[in-house]
Amino acid sequence: MNTAAPSETDYQQQLSAKTTRLSQLLAPYYSDDIEVYRSAVQHYRMRAEFRVWHEGDDLYYIMFNKETKTPYRVNAFPAASNTINALMVKLIDYVRNNAVLRKKLFQVDFLSGLSEECVISLLYHRPLDEEWQIAASQLREFLSREFTVSIIGRARKQKQIIGNDYIIEHLPVEGKIYQFKHIENSFTQPNAVVNTHMIEWAIEQSQSLQGDLLELYCGAGNFSIPLAAHFDHVVGTEIAKPSVEAAQFNIQINNINNVQIARLSSEEFVEALEGKRTFERLKNISLDDKQFNTVLVDPPRAGLDPATTKMINRFEHILYISCNPVTLAANLDSLSATHEVIRAALFDQFPFTDHIETGVMLKRR
Repeated sequence: MNTAAPSETDYQQQLSAKTTRLSQLLAPYYSDDIEVYRSAVQHYRMRAEFRVWHEGDDLYYIMFNKETKTPYRVNAFPAASNTINALMVKLIDYVRNNAVLRKKLFQVDFLSGLSEECVISLLYHRPLDEEWQIAASQLREFLSREFTVSIIGRARKQKQIIGNDYIIEHLPVEGKIYQFKHIENSFTQPNAVVNTHMIEWAIEQSQSLQGDLLELYCGAGNFSIPLAAHFDHVVGTEIAKPSVEAAQFNIQINNINNVQIARLSSEEFVEALEGKRTFERLKNISLDDKQFNTVLVDPPRAGLDPATTKMINRFEHILYISCNPVTLAANLDSLSATHEVIRAALFDQFPFTDHIETGVMLKRR
């Protein structure tokens, strides 16, 4: 079956419900209107993953019903990008008739971008040998007639790369195209268009700010790099090694010369900034001469830990990007002792789910 495309009415209803919920959570800290950045109703997801079902000679994608947990066949997925939908059909038709590629294949993951590049990951319950590599190379050659695509094979303790294990995304931000390396199996923002709205909103909040920017949980530089033009210096911290390596690549490819990234957790950076510990990973980054007036945080769903929450109180301005409004509200309960929320926005990264992405701008009282 084809998963049905939702209606505009259905979308508006769920977005209104999210806006109401976010308004209620932020009510103790913010009473003005929340800016709402909606998503497209279809083809908004740059990532998708499907289990693969073997049924005699047939082979097809499946997903699971959230309520009953029963599998159902998927021939098209309207939420995913046009690139993913086109590749879904080409790939499954090819693999269905290829004994080497279909043997013990149990999952297919797609990573795409507005650039229309794609990485396809094939996951197996068997070792991948030279015969698989030859077959996968032939598959890539076939798909490359129409697409810019790479193939990755994954099995237990194995990762075989045919091409690249990343795409180069092209994000249009305020009339300029920024390039970003998005690595397979690493975190990237799933909704590229809404992501650009988030970046542009963060830039808008930064227009009148001065000095240097500190960014915690910076990932591959999604915010750091476009914001660099609005600050003297940007220092970002990120714990995931692949993301740090991608960030360094992204700094170079975008010709940015005032951004530095350190592989540290937020807790470690708090210790470094307070002079409690020194880190070899900070040896090329001077903190003493920076005027950090603004901090941007984009933490995981658990929100900010107490030490980080206490540390960012010292900044004049706080840009907080949150993927969990409940932990955001809990952090605001502490931050509101010293700061007030002056802007708030909802970014609908995940339509037709309960997930809410939020941006708030805080200023010292």
